[in-house]
Formats: sequence, structure tokens, C-alpha cells
Amino acid sequence: MLGFPSPRPATSLVMFAALALALEPAHAQELRNGGKLLLTNGVSTIEGAGGGGLATWSAIAGNATQEGIGGSVHGTVIELPDYNWTSHGVSLGFFDRVELSYARQNLDTIDIGAALGLGRGYTLNQDVFGAKLRLAGDVVYGDALMPQIAIGVQHKRSSDSAVVAAVGGASPNGTDVYISATKLFLSQSLLANATVRFTKANQNGLLGFGSATQNDPKPQFEGSLAYQFSRRFVVGGEYRTKPDNLGIAREDDWVDLFAAYALTRNVTVTAAYVDLGSIATADNQRGAFLSLQAAF
Repeated sequence: MLGFPSPRPATSLVMFAALALALEPAHAQELRNGGKLLLTNGVSTIEGAGGGGLATWSAIAGNATQEGIGGSVHGTVIELPDYNWTSHGVSLGFFDRVELSYARQNLDTIDIGAALGLGRGYTLNQDVFGAKLRLAGDVVYGDALMPQIAIGVQHKRSSDSAVVAAVGGASPNGTDVYISATKLFLSQSLLANATVRFTKANQNGLLGFGSATQNDPKPQFEGSLAYQFSRRFVVGGEYRTKPDNLGIAREDDWVDLFAAYALTRNVTVTAAYVDLGSIATADNQRGAFLSLQAAF
């Protein structure tokens, strides 16, 4: 229905769904005994960490509580007027305290690649390695006004150092550090999240980090607000500010409006309208986001 042109993202999503559905009968009892409430672990962000899609939350990936080890796999596609984005990754949550994650990001430049001299369909690639530590609080339980607070780090490595240098990026590799607070207000069915990220990433790191004139990490904000219509269905929105380091083109903040539905205890699908603004000389990059997560 969303009209994604490439068969590879669809194939990846089907594979993730098949894997999750195959695992569910074998692990259903364990998940019921030690599982979190539906959707309270969030979904996988484009960087692989637990969160809301574009914004990282303090929630630890996986369905397991403090008595177990959980995790998730995800596949995400974003179709924009001038680009196609895909990402996939895996995350592990240990005793609802520590999260380790990995994601592979790919940005197909389609015709923009030819205009920039890279060749039509040139794809930018990046690996993201993440770790998160819950410091205090709980997303659901405990003091109603005390959020779950976590700190995290994400090390990003671009595979396109020549392109990064050509656009003016100071380095193809960089590390983001963030602190996040997340709380579900059960009586109001409302979830709120606020994250402060220290970063110098250009377009999330796909165009490298920093520049000759601006090469220091700057604080950026990521916010999420969601309403839970039922145990399985959540709608909300996110806003993410970004640094603007490169002189060749401006970089805009990101916005999305999303809906997430838990198909089963293990499988969640998220669809969203995203506005990513200007990306490498191409303005008005608005489109469709679709992600599938399998968690245990």
C-alpha cells in the first residue's frame, strides 16, 4: 500500500515476521512469566536502540524484565521523494538494566547520486554500535512522577570516507552520548520521553561528523509523546533536532507522526509519516516510514 519500489526491504520484513512467529510458541510461557507490558519496551529506532523510531528512549530492548535476558531484531524502510532509506539491526537487553545494540543504515541516493557525481543509485552506508545503561526509575512502575533515566553511547562508522571528505565532513567516524528520561502515565494512557544527545553527526552520521569550522559535539533534543488507545495500539509524534555543520547544504530537524500496533506479544509493526527536511541539497524530504520488530 505504501508503494516501496525495492523488493529487498519487503523481503527483510517478511523474514523478520516469519522468525518472530516461529519463535513465539516455543517461548510464550517464558515471556508470560517474565515479560514486560505490551509496547512498554518501545520499538527499535533507526540506530538500533530501544525507542520510538526516530527518538531514543531510556527503555531497555526486549520483553524480559530484571529477571531475564531479552532482545529484538528489526527492519525499517523509509521512502522519500529523492532517497530510499533502509536499516536493520539487533539489540539485547540484560536484566532490564543494560542494552547492547547494532544497526546497519543504508541511504540510496537514486538520482541525487548522479547529480552529486557519485553515480545514480549510489548508497551511503553506516554501522552503529550502541550501549545503554538504566540508572534509575522505571518506565511503568514506582513513583508516578519519576521517569526511567538512562545514559547511552552510540559509535557510528561510515563506509564512505571519500564522500565524507568531499562534502566537508571532518571524520567518517564519530560517537554520540545521550541521556534519556521516559515515563508511561498509566492512568492517562500517556507516554512521554525526552532525550538530550551530544553529537556532531551530519545527517545522522551518513555524511560523517563535524566540519572544518564546526567540529565540537553540540546538545540536541529528541522528544516523544504517545497515547495508548489500547494495550496493543499506540499513536504519537516525535521531534528530533540536529546539528547543521556542513556548508554545502543545510540540515533540518526531523519530525514524525506514528502508529504502532502489537500484532502478537513478539511482533510490532510501526508506520509513520516523516518529515526529514533537507538532505544533501534535496529539500522537502517527506515520506512513509515502516518498521517491523520481533522481540523476545
